[in-house]
Amino acid sequence: MTEKNPEPLSDEQLAPQHIAIIMDGNGRWAESRHLPRSSGHQKGVQSVRRVVKHCAKLGVNTLTLFAFSSENLNRSNEEVGLLFKLFLTVLKNETKKLKDNNIKLKIIGDLSVFTPEIQRLANDAEKQLASNDGLNLVVAANYGGQWDIAESAKKIAVKSLNGEINPEKIDIALFQAHTSLAEHPKVDLLIRTSGEIRISNFLLWDIAYSELYFTKTLWPDFDENELDLAIESFHSRDRRFGEQNGEK
Repeated sequence: MTEKNPEPLSDEQLAPQHIAIIMDGNGRWAESRHLPRSSGHQKGVQSVRRVVKHCAKLGVNTLTLFAFSSENLNRSNEEVGLLFKLFLTVLKNETKKLKDNNIKLKIIGDLSVFTPEIQRLANDAEKQLASNDGLNLVVAANYGGQWDIAESAKKIAVKSLNGEINPEKIDIALFQAHTSLAEHPKVDLLIRTSGEIRISNFLLWDIAYSELYFTKTLWPDFDENELDLAIESFHSRDRRFGEQNGEK
């Protein structure tokens, strides 16, 4: 994972349809340079721009970014406030750029913890970009995989009580249809930066058969070459989806 300058992707190595990234290491990047943690988060936004642009160029259908987990609320009030402010700034500054680049935006998670201004901007950004038909950019904000599963179960329970769903008909496909990423392809490749080797409650339902890629690169240093290395690793895997020897 330390190799640089990967070979360009061949025609046979088409980009995964859905890439998800746990963007980790902003704070450590800043601390290693004796900078405030805010500098790491701001630098991380630049990596987001690079990766979004590269995914669009490669023809990725959906890119899901773990921007703000529900567990982030346990950080210091100062850092949580900074993350909220940064999220607000990004929404204000990036929407026009996304529109100009034909990128569609969806924000998933419990947005009720955010200020009314952030909630309004998030809703407006989604509406402004709704007609785009290029890369689907999904931003997970105050999101948790367990929360997503619980919310899906709640929606199904309400419909069942209302007589809209026969409990006997509840299956994997029906449950999937009520998750946050129901309209998107299943995650092919999950990337986590910074050297941590865990999922951290991200997209638990959607990564059942994803290929996992862990790199020691801190998120602010993650660039196009790093993404290409992850995709190369993805293409080297034998994806069996629970089958044995490629056969059911």
